[in-house]
Amino acid sequence: MKQILQDMANGQTTITEAPAPSCSSGHLLISTTKSLISAGTERMLVGFGKASYIDKARQQPEKVKMVVEKVQTDGLLTTYDAVKSKLGQPLPLGYCNVGQVLEIGSLVEGFKVGDRIVSNGPHADIVKVPKNLCAKIPDNVSDDTAAFTVVASIGLQGIRLAQPTLGESFVVTGAGLIGLLTIQMLRANGCRVLAIDFDQSKLELAKQFGAEICNPAHGEDPVAAGIVFSRGVGVDGVIITASTKASDPVVQAARMSRKRGRIVLVGVTGLELNRADFYEKELSFQVSCSYGPGRYDPNYEEKGQDYPLGFVRWTEQRNFVAVLDMMEAGTLNVDSLITHRFEFEDAAKAYESLTEDKSGLGILLSYESEVETRLDKKVVLRPITIEPKNAVVGFIGAGNYASRILIPAFKGAFAQLHTIVTSGGINGVIHGAKTGFSEASTDVDALLANKDINTVTIATRHNSHAQFVQKALSAHKNVFVEKPLALTLAEVDSIEAIYNKNIETEQFSRIMVGFNRRFAPQVQKMKSLLDSVSEPKSFIMTMNAGEIPADHWTQDNDVGGGRIIGEACHFIDLMRFLAGSKIVSIQARRMGETNSVAVLEDKASITLGFEDGSFGTILYLANGAASFPKERIEVFTAGRVLQLDNFRKLKGFGWPDFKAMNLMRQDKGQDACAAAFVESIREGKEAPIKAEDIFEVARATIEVANILRQQ
Repeated sequence: MKQILQDMANGQTTITEAPAPSCSSGHLLISTTKSLISAGTERMLVGFGKASYIDKARQQPEKVKMVVEKVQTDGLLTTYDAVKSKLGQPLPLGYCNVGQVLEIGSLVEGFKVGDRIVSNGPHADIVKVPKNLCAKIPDNVSDDTAAFTVVASIGLQGIRLAQPTLGESFVVTGAGLIGLLTIQMLRANGCRVLAIDFDQSKLELAKQFGAEICNPAHGEDPVAAGIVFSRGVGVDGVIITASTKASDPVVQAARMSRKRGRIVLVGVTGLELNRADFYEKELSFQVSCSYGPGRYDPNYEEKGQDYPLGFVRWTEQRNFVAVLDMMEAGTLNVDSLITHRFEFEDAAKAYESLTEDKSGLGILLSYESEVETRLDKKVVLRPITIEPKNAVVGFIGAGNYASRILIPAFKGAFAQLHTIVTSGGINGVIHGAKTGFSEASTDVDALLANKDINTVTIATRHNSHAQFVQKALSAHKNVFVEKPLALTLAEVDSIEAIYNKNIETEQFSRIMVGFNRRFAPQVQKMKSLLDSVSEPKSFIMTMNAGEIPADHWTQDNDVGGGRIIGEACHFIDLMRFLAGSKIVSIQARRMGETNSVAVLEDKASITLGFEDGSFGTILYLANGAASFPKERIEVFTAGRVLQLDNFRKLKGFGWPDFKAMNLMRQDKGQDACAAAFVESIREGKEAPIKAEDIFEVARATIEVANILRQQ
């Protein structure tokens, strides 16, 4: 398949070839026929990409604050690497897609292969879209017309929030694509409409749709025009679809509104408001969220859980259907909004037109290539010559951690990067081409069946780890899985059984979990110092983990396993490593319920006892200050103390020959962890972490989570 990407570092727009995505549960696989470039949104994204780093920072002051906080805790060099990596990741463009259904995933009803549908899929010739973000196109609605469905739904959601009634007077500020569609839908709702814009050609279109017009560029006063339009009483509502840094549209909306008028912001404006303008009239002001209820709700969009119609009449999918119904009835006309047409392969010219011609509205892309040519699940990035004794690695997953940390670590260890598999395909190509993989694919089974690949690295969402580990071990591959190993004790048992069977049948393969912190240089120094002491140790590990929303996938016990299994396992392993002794007792306590603190596992105390008499407490806390070090490790033993802050500053107290070990750059051991694993394969040695230790830590972590969940 091919997809349009925007380079956020320099603003360049390119078409990238990638493996066709695999259809998954709750999704549809669609072959695209048309897509619409959203002039306002995509022009803004292209402009942001072309801006300098300083201008990017000025446009995102909240992100600048986050960067400053990260510098304070993680250091300048680590922060610089993270920001550079983030800006170096291309962004898929587009969200107005029309095509035909190729394949239907499980748990999908109401669609069949061959249906013409609209979706919020990107500009790509093959897209995979969740079922609740798709809607069937009526027979008499053309693909060209249907391409406007999603962008029209943005305006429709703004209208629903404004709750217009028959005969009311409404102002639409901003007669761009969404504004002109909004005007038509308000007119269909029986409202009188005044359109305000600086572009006379767009206002002429608004006039054709039945609106009165006001052009401030001609010296016309929007507030005065609104008062006159409302026959002196003030308009009933204002829908702002403009995109501007100025606050003028909202200020003007308030001043032209009647008492208790409604203002809805669909576009983007400044929000420096005068309280008096709103206070005296008791105005309501609301910001509209995209195309309706369900947007950005993972339960609705990703898991396919629809809202009951009796309680949420208009979801984003139902808004799509409502727009298509208006198109079918002829009450929504988009023909005059189509200003440019391009072949998909000429996308670069389309985006040049977008930035150079500000009068452009509906820019349609047509996809004419044969469907069969779009369906390859593998793309060759570069040839390689296999080195049999080396680690020849296939990666499953290319998310943020894998692309920023794990893949570069394996590359730095001189492993041979063979195949990178992702479900969507495009991430695999982006990161695979950047780091030197031979192939990008969406076919896990083909990776596992490839005899050239002797090692599989798993960096997917946590609920898939155990499944992929079992498959890879069954295929007799060496396995490196990013934590956690598994989410349940039953999964750990199954993995251990396959591992032991391989040993019994002399089909030896290594298993390794990415417990990188034990490989950090300062931790290695701590280990060497502690091994010189025969007495038991006391540990205090404080994890200032930071808050993650309760609806984030990592907090979902079924997907992420919760933050204890998903992240605190790092510190259970680290304490087990530094103690050098088996875990014999586990206690845990989580924070109780209060009016302001959600009852989650991420504010907890974990106490471990060890066979040699050592013990330690892990304070895993999500309610601390961002400016405090994220990870502090303290060890007390034999009249001596070690203190490590954020893997940058290590201090020794009472040690005869050690006082400090400080680093310029934070080092959590990721590179050393990957290097040790690759070396074990290259030299035919056992994995750097014993398998029995991995299984012990996995079971201990799951037991901690179970204790906390029963409180």
